[in-house]
Parts: sequence; C-alpha cells; structure tokens
Amino acid sequence: MPDDTHLHQARRELEEAVNRADDAVRDDLREVAGELAAIEQDDQQADHAVVDGYLNQLRQAKQETETDVEDDIDDVIEALSVYRDGLDGA
Repeated sequence: MPDDTHLHQARRELEEAVNRADDAVRDDLREVAGELAAIEQDDQQADHAVVDGYLNQLRQAKQETETDVEDDIDDVIEALSVYRDGLDGA
C-alpha cells in the first residue's frame, strides 16, 4: 500500500507552485494537481505507469518554465517518486 502522505505533499506543493508559475506551464501543473487530487479521493487509480506519466509532465514543465518554480517542481517530483515506489508495478 502506498504512503498517501507523499501523494498529499506532492499535490499540496504543486498547487502552491501553480500560483507562481508562468503561463507556459500553469495549465499543465494545474492538470497534474487535479489528477493527484482525484487519486487522493480514490476517484482514480494509480500505478507506476500513471505516476510516471505525471512525473514526465512535471519534468517537461520544469524545462519550459521561465519563473522560479523549478525547485518547487523538484520537490513535487521527489514526493511523487516516493509515492510511486510504494505502488504495485505496472
């Protein structure tokens, strides 16, 4: 069973980053935050492949941003990676 604490942390930090993100990545970050919220509420299932997709979106957004949210995105990636490690394999 995955540790939902890391999922909650990732979603919370991502929502905070959305407020400071530039237009180039704001929608992508908001989308991932919404998906993480759905997982938290058990509205959506998550496995390695699903979470890997979110991690890839976050890495792409980090490369595209022009604001100082890179460190925030790194924190989200770290927390989400720990969460993923507790999931069953794809």
